[in-house]
Amino acid sequence: MVAPIRMAGQGWAVYGPDPRIAAWAEAAREVSLGLLAASVADWRCGNTWFVGVDALPNGPDGAVGDVAFPWVALPLDPEPLHPGQLSVMRPGYPQPSPSESEAALRFRVARDAAHLDGLLLIPPGERRYVKEPHGWILGLPLNQCGPDASPLVVWDGSHEVMRAALLDVLDQYPAHDWDEVEVTETYKAARRRVFDTCQRVELPARPGEATLIHRLMLHGVAPWTKGAVAPPEGRMIAYFRPQMASVEEWLRKV
Repeated sequence: MVAPIRMAGQGWAVYGPDPRIAAWAEAAREVSLGLLAASVADWRCGNTWFVGVDALPNGPDGAVGDVAFPWVALPLDPEPLHPGQLSVMRPGYPQPSPSESEAALRFRVARDAAHLDGLLLIPPGERRYVKEPHGWILGLPLNQCGPDASPLVVWDGSHEVMRAALLDVLDQYPAHDWDEVEVTETYKAARRRVFDTCQRVELPARPGEATLIHRLMLHGVAPWTKGAVAPPEGRMIAYFRPQMASVEEWLRKV
């Protein structure tokens, strides 16, 4: 059994350092530097956040080139993986952006852009529905940065607050229709409850470590602290979120 080096018992854990995780991170870093040099289209928040969804050219087994994904160093069963997200933050994150309202920017600064993965905004009216029920969320740091360089943020125990709130609404409908039930106000109310009752925790990590968080956990990214140490390319983390079979499994599975 792989043991974490840090674990709150509240929905998150950090594993490593492990040479197999470090080897994968170095291979992914080399590929990612080339991707960043060639891309100008995927930067947001005033050119301080490279979103990088599905940007990594890893294989379905997670391997990058001939470097295997470090399944053996993680408490996860191997399964097919999507191309990883390459999330990169630069000094000054977040900055104003034409594509984002002032209220959204304030939320990024004050609340770390806290969100629950899997809920998508669907027009008209930008209402939220559970459309991408992920099994877990894994972050793999690709370069060495200071702890204040926009670390991942989680709220301890928030996954149970979110589970209870969403089930309270969705249990009123047949499970096969749950992805068609609008949950906007329920989600917003649960998020406010999390802010009021759950401890905010910053989770900086180093190459060779891996951060695993519960699929229902509220999480975000802290603003870049002035003077934070990072390489010229900024803070780079690869994220994986394989999908589950159904919204019901996403909510009911422990």
